[in-house]
Amino acid sequence: MRRLSIMAGAAALTIGLASPAVAGREHPEFGRATLTGFAALPAQTFVPGSEPSGSAIGAGPFNGITPPFAEQPVQGFSGVVNRHDGTFDALSDNGYGTKANSADFLLRVHRIEPDPRTGKVTVVGGFNLSDPDHHVPFALTRADRVLTGADFDVESITRRADGTYWLGDEFGPWLLHFSAEGRLLEAPIPLAGVRAPENPYLNGAQPTIASSKGFEGLVRGVDGRHLYPLLEGTVTGDTPGDLRFSEFDLRTRAYTGKRFVYRLESTSHAIGDAIAVDKHRFLVVERDGGQGDTAKFKRIYLVDTRDRDGDGLVDKTLVADLLDLANPKGVGGFGTTFRFPFQTIEDLSLLDDRTLAVLNDNNFPFSSGRTPGQADNDEFITVRLSAPLHADKRALR
Repeated sequence: MRRLSIMAGAAALTIGLASPAVAGREHPEFGRATLTGFAALPAQTFVPGSEPSGSAIGAGPFNGITPPFAEQPVQGFSGVVNRHDGTFDALSDNGYGTKANSADFLLRVHRIEPDPRTGKVTVVGGFNLSDPDHHVPFALTRADRVLTGADFDVESITRRADGTYWLGDEFGPWLLHFSAEGRLLEAPIPLAGVRAPENPYLNGAQPTIASSKGFEGLVRGVDGRHLYPLLEGTVTGDTPGDLRFSEFDLRTRAYTGKRFVYRLESTSHAIGDAIAVDKHRFLVVERDGGQGDTAKFKRIYLVDTRDRDGDGLVDKTLVADLLDLANPKGVGGFGTTFRFPFQTIEDLSLLDDRTLAVLNDNNFPFSSGRTPGQADNDEFITVRLSAPLHADKRALR
């Protein structure tokens, strides 16, 4: 496989707020980040020889595309894992946005190969998710126990050293553990006190989190022992705009009770993804719900769980404004300022100490953030930060 090539960029105007990076040393303020790579997968890309899909989303057309589809679309990227061979695992979410319209969308992890030299993303493989060993205790959509978007809304993914995957779901919300081939390995794991409207165990009780506000982020701790799922929405009773960042112990298969609080810049915002930098610091995508010209807030923050100012919240430092990336070399054929103006930006990977990979969830066929009236492609960009993160080397593995 080709290894991803990264072009260097230069730092510019200072826009961030200072925040500690490592013990005993102040982190420099971050300036304007730079676009260094661009590649795209066409919106109308489908899994060859797969089943029909999209029969319940309406007659359309949507952005010029009429459903249903003869095959499964390669879309909805809501989590990404760097395989360190030039390819990435890209997780599709529940399909078309709701439990009711996604029963014919098969949950899948795609293997993609972006090539900024050609500007193309190639799908080189992938696997469907399934539960042949009957770990899911409630009824599934299909008798063959292949999982669909009516069963789970998978929004985040990590890969362990043993090759297995942990996924964060929004319908429970649950943590889900899969083999390297996509077979569920144990029962879905809930978070106490948090239940979405789609949770099958509500039994008439009120949900404690809104629909589509479950585990949008799932951090693999650098120690290899812990996961840190981040909710997208506020739990009932918490301060509006505050999101729970919980700690899960992989050895005991239980939450430790340790929890951090991430506060959104606006209660109308949402998070898109989260990854580790070191033991105490994470990168988080925070976004508004706009697209195209209505997109006003698409940012990446460096957060520190040590709470140096003692306000009970993680400390936040802006490291990249995705609506204002420097592009002095005209990467991707765009102008000197590059915008990533998508409604949902849900994929983040740390490529080196100053370079991030960022992908959009194109919500096929509904979103049209790049060109009005045209379904969005799946775009893969690389972004160079204006200062190093001083990341733990384990975060780069």
